[in-house]
Amino acid sequence: MRKVSQLPYERLPIEVFAQQAQQIIDQVKGAASAQEVLAARDKCNQLVIRLETAQALSYMRYSINTADEFYLAEKDYYDEVGPQAQNYLLEYTRAMLASPFRRELEEAGEIIPLVFRSFEVELKAMSPEIIEDMVEENRVVSQYSQLMAGMEFEFRGEKLPRPMLMKYAKSPDRATRKEAYEVLGRTLQAHSQQLDGLFDQLVHIRDRMAKKMGYRNFVELGYYRMGRLCYGPEEVKQFRENIRRDIVPLVARLRTEIGKKLGVDTLMLYDYDLIFPQGDPVPKGGKEEIFAAAKEMYHSMSRETGEFIDFMLETEAFDVESRKNKWGGGYCTSFPAYHQPFILANFNGTSGDVDVVTHEAGHAFADYTTADNKFIVELGVGGMETAETHSMSMEFFAWPYMSHFFGEDASRYQFMHLLDALSFLPYGTIVDDFQRQVYENPDWTPEERKAAWRKLEAEFRPHITFDGIPYLEEGTRWQYQMHIYETPFYYIDYCLAQTVALQFFTAFLHDKKDAWRRYLALVGEAGGKTYPGLVAAAGLDSPFAPGTLAKLGKEVGAWIAAQDAALNAR
Repeated sequence: MRKVSQLPYERLPIEVFAQQAQQIIDQVKGAASAQEVLAARDKCNQLVIRLETAQALSYMRYSINTADEFYLAEKDYYDEVGPQAQNYLLEYTRAMLASPFRRELEEAGEIIPLVFRSFEVELKAMSPEIIEDMVEENRVVSQYSQLMAGMEFEFRGEKLPRPMLMKYAKSPDRATRKEAYEVLGRTLQAHSQQLDGLFDQLVHIRDRMAKKMGYRNFVELGYYRMGRLCYGPEEVKQFRENIRRDIVPLVARLRTEIGKKLGVDTLMLYDYDLIFPQGDPVPKGGKEEIFAAAKEMYHSMSRETGEFIDFMLETEAFDVESRKNKWGGGYCTSFPAYHQPFILANFNGTSGDVDVVTHEAGHAFADYTTADNKFIVELGVGGMETAETHSMSMEFFAWPYMSHFFGEDASRYQFMHLLDALSFLPYGTIVDDFQRQVYENPDWTPEERKAAWRKLEAEFRPHITFDGIPYLEEGTRWQYQMHIYETPFYYIDYCLAQTVALQFFTAFLHDKKDAWRRYLALVGEAGGKTYPGLVAAAGLDSPFAPGTLAKLGKEVGAWIAAQDAALNAR
């Protein structure tokens, strides 16, 4: 068993990929039987695994040190040739869809219909005429990622990466919280021309791609690029409206009550990260203690999770220290040729460190569990809303073990976690609708984009204000939400997933074993069903269904109220 640091990396030259891909395409087109098509498919899947592993390894090693010139060059190589590779895979997709053996393959269960449906979406998401635009898009995204990774925030004599600065956003001392956000705002403001300029470039590149492909704007293309098989902008529009109607008033009331307990008349952005006046619960140890607790938790949870965490720890599949030139967010990826998940994070001494070994580990557990699924190459673990359901639900299944991490503060953590989960829904909706508006109005100025963000904040988070915070009061909070630059329209997925995860939470309260059984079944299915199909099979309500959010808000709100009363009675 090799450690992640020991996994061999080898560039897959585009010339080699192209030659093998063309042979596979020709084999599909010239196939005389369904078995010959399947043989070509197997070859294609192995080629894709080789490409994805090389790309993932190069990106991982770049992201742990964005100043590493070798892996920066390798990442840039795939950014440049990746669209060419996608174009060959597009030709393979066309050949598969046109195969006279398609129905035979479907009826025999050799290739399920959902695979062919995903192929149809791929055709709508990519075209040879936008290859140069895709290369340019990758280049600009890389510039943004490097800008954010290298940005330092000077706070009380120290130069900190943003994750370490945000530790102070949870300080019980209001002046400290305010100072941290002022530093955040001023530092972003010093880079405002770059942040505005890079985003403007991305908006126009993406708009140009969409129009070349015959779409009115990037919204429709963006949905296809996300691989969404069963819902579109209209369903999401209604989902956003349901959040505005059923969740926003509840969150506003709960958060206003928290503000009163904090002793503030006006809830400022710099108050929003804090829940308890005496300070929010923090882990009772550092990295070593957190991983020891995680190992104990997953062994107690189930046989499957015990085997999983042992594998992750033995292969050293975590990089969690925050440092300069490290990518500033967190993610889980995998190296499919080695069946190896990997997690990157930036520990900062807050409860977010524990979320890494629940949320990101939820992703990794799904990758680990489904590595041998028959259709994993074509369908992955499902769409991103499915992937986020795996991770967000795992956060709640970890609840019984929170004393391992927080000691006597476990119940306070649970209260904070659930309130944050509910509070996320309005914020995630802001991010999604902001992107819709931006791509429907690609010629907006930076000022118009900022005004749109401010308006959405007032609508979905009316209980907080940005007034007086340098730069951020202008409507720029979105500029350090990396998804907006890097992966457009990947954010409502979190809201959809949170809606399902909260249902797993309420199910878990009633019957722990049954809820866990249903969760394991959902994870094991991976992308074998559409998202509504997965949710229905788990016995849960569709996020899009009328009344789902109202019912959920009532149940979760009642638990929060009861837990608040219990904490106050101590």
